[in-house]
Amino acid sequence: MTRRSAFAVALLTVASAAGAQPVDPKLPLWEILVGAGGVVTPAYPGSQDRSSRALVLPYLIYRGKVLRSDQSGIAARLLRTDKAEFDIGFAASLPARSEDVAARAGMPNLGTLVEFGPRLKYKITRPAPDSGWRFELPLRAVIEVRSGLRRQGWTLEPKLVYEARDAHDVWNIDTSASVVLGDDGINDYFYEVRPQFATPERSAYSAKAGLLLMRAGVFAARKLNPDLRVFGFVRYESYANAANRDSPLMLKRTGASAGIGMAWTLRRSTRLARE
Repeated sequence: MTRRSAFAVALLTVASAAGAQPVDPKLPLWEILVGAGGVVTPAYPGSQDRSSRALVLPYLIYRGKVLRSDQSGIAARLLRTDKAEFDIGFAASLPARSEDVAARAGMPNLGTLVEFGPRLKYKITRPAPDSGWRFELPLRAVIEVRSGLRRQGWTLEPKLVYEARDAHDVWNIDTSASVVLGDDGINDYFYEVRPQFATPERSAYSAKAGLLLMRAGVFAARKLNPDLRVFGFVRYESYANAANRDSPLMLKRTGASAGIGMAWTLRRSTRLARE
């Protein structure tokens, strides 16, 4: 994957949330936009080094009955009731070159990770039409995109979300809290040190399945006019109770990520979205 393609994956993951709105009859079925944004994250969970990316690119928002985007990313919705939804969701994370990460010097690079799998969303309560609590349970296969595709394991992320919007659809804010569990494959990917990569400062280590991290975050978006939206997020992670906190690659007990961007609608459909 080229560096520009990796940038695009990262920005689209954030920018898709700029179109995150409940589907109602007043919204167009699709919009063509140009987005610009930047993202700063730890190079990997527990890293002392950080990755940052910025990009400008066009993208598409589609509010179909099946294919759609929301605050959690891009998804194909397969089942919907008044209380629950079941879909196939996607997410992505940035690559990290070992030459830029001191703790991984001499080790293989970490590629762009694309997560794909089923997700259950359950509405716990909705005290007002524009706010409420929901529970999400995504199970995702983690695929590394680097000179081909390689499956690197599975993650499970039980998540509690509170969403709120103003009556005029100018502001929308989401807050969430979750825990991320991983199998031995994804934990090995981040924290294993094979004997051939061991050094006097970095001992060999075999990772195990279990807790990757605990996470809390806030996403906010504001519509400045019918065509221009700005958005941003902050996210805090704790690795203090992670299953592999003793790995020599786990150098911090907390981490933070942030992103900011804008999206300009170039064209929209005359056909309206429908549930």
